[in-house]
Amino acid sequence: MTATAKPAAPSRGGTDTPRRSGLLLTAAAWFVGVLFVFPVLWMILTSFHKETDAASNPPKFFAPLSLDGYRAFFDAGPWPPILNSLTASIVSTVLVIALGLPAAYALSIRPVKKWSDVLFFFLSTKFLPVVAGLLPVYLFAQKVGMLDNIWLLVILYTSMNLPIAVWMLRSFLAEVPDEMLEAAQVDGAGLLRTLREIIAPVIMPGIASAGLICFIFSWNELLFARVLTGTRAGTAPVFLTGFVTSQGLFLAKVCAASLVVSLPVLAAGFAAQDKLVQGLSMGAVR
Repeated sequence: MTATAKPAAPSRGGTDTPRRSGLLLTAAAWFVGVLFVFPVLWMILTSFHKETDAASNPPKFFAPLSLDGYRAFFDAGPWPPILNSLTASIVSTVLVIALGLPAAYALSIRPVKKWSDVLFFFLSTKFLPVVAGLLPVYLFAQKVGMLDNIWLLVILYTSMNLPIAVWMLRSFLAEVPDEMLEAAQVDGAGLLRTLREIIAPVIMPGIASAGLICFIFSWNELLFARVLTGTRAGTAPVFLTGFVTSQGLFLAKVCAASLVVSLPVLAAGFAAQDKLVQGLSMGAVR
């Protein structure tokens, strides 16, 4: 009777290598995360310092806290610029989704002829540098009497963000099963009813993702708002530049103002966090 050989025990080196690589990846992820978050944390800390402590070199980490920067920000009257930014960002985002969803539907579920050329045309509108179109837009706005008008920014932000929304929504619409559309046709649903009651609920995470990105782009836009607005239609980014004067940069005031102005975008991001993650993951896989 021959004795059977026992299987060799697995070596410990094979299990240690993946564990070691996992620890290295975790450490690298934490390092990158801290690297990106540190400027924001530094801005928050600086906003609670006095100007002398905020501008000190080397920086004072444990300087006395103060609310002088926030008092100066609110005393400067920030509410009209913030309301202008909210108006331009929200209205333009709603218009972008209302126009982009039917366009994306026509380019994905019911593709038109030469749909790839249409997509390239949408993308080609982003090739031109923004500063190159500034002078023609300014002259046109001056001619029609729309300088320092918030609705001019609404039109510009809608046209600037529409190509992005069409490309994003098209990738989301490509995930809609054909069986759902066929069932809607059998039930006699028209195009508007299909978009409103069937397609929109299915791709709601994608709509939230596209809307949030367009809102952020509109909220952060500075160049057009700086040149085309004045005393009535100035936005929040334009208001922030007012803290950079010939007397110098008031660092604590700028940090306090930047933190307050960032709150609407942060609130929108947290409110749409679940939809944003679902939308980005849905649109990334075909």
